Amino acid sequence: MSSIVRPTSAQMTRRLIVLASAIFAVVVGQTQVLMGWGQTPAEFSADSDATLRVAGYAFSIWGVIYLGILIYAVRQVLKQTGESLLIHRLGWPSVAAFLGIGWWVVAAAFDWEWATVVLIFASLLVLLVPLLANSGAVRALGRTERDRWMVVWPLALLAGWLTVAAPVNLLTILTGNGDLPTSVSPTVWAMLAIGVVALVALGVTVRLRMLAYALPVAWGLLGAFVAEQERNTPLAYVALAAAVAVLVGAVILTFRLRPGVERPEAA
Repeated sequence: MSSIVRPTSAQMTRRLIVLASAIFAVVVGQTQVLMGWGQTPAEFSADSDATLRVAGYAFSIWGVIYLGILIYAVRQVLKQTGESLLIHRLGWPSVAAFLGIGWWVVAAAFDWEWATVVLIFASLLVLLVPLLANSGAVRALGRTERDRWMVVWPLALLAGWLTVAAPVNLLTILTGNGDLPTSVSPTVWAMLAIGVVALVALGVTVRLRMLAYALPVAWGLLGAFVAEQERNTPLAYVALAAAVAVLVGAVILTFRLRPGVERPEAA
């Protein structure tokens, strides 16, 4: 349950930094497109995507993610928002993730390939690790609690999408540089990546017991199915099967399993 303890001055400073980093993450992408410096994220992602690609429409999920992180950040600077356990523990990780996805846009614009890999995987891990570490507190949230919808959901949506985007980013760069190992075919590497993403999505959902993380994963895998249908039919249907497995599995795990008897720890 969310605490009503008012934030200290140090905690309020952290909250303002959260807001600033969220604004940076949202604004930098729009600025890049409007000012036209470097290549767009879509152009970067389309370069050397011969191994695995995701349909362009799937990237529209960023609109939902940006809205979510702004809601998350703005709520924290409101006077009536108490310092709950999850706000406290996820605050600094969210700052790191927001800065990471913002700087990813810059790195992609200037084609700093390996910087994009480091930034996207770091942004994923810095969110996923604390979410899992605090999974008991997440499961203890009531269905109507604000921290559920305004803390966990925005951050889990971002982490879920990055779970798809990170391996696609890596495969794209390895393919473009000719560094993809030749021990198996590129299609097998893509199928392995899809399988790992699906397993991670279900594993995380077992711990969190909510759909927020799995939905963007299923959306991204469906985007891979759409993109690969004409070019690589076997790969497309592996992606479709993974998307269905993630979606159905997440629904079952979320609504059929008991959330448990966890109680949030003291802040």
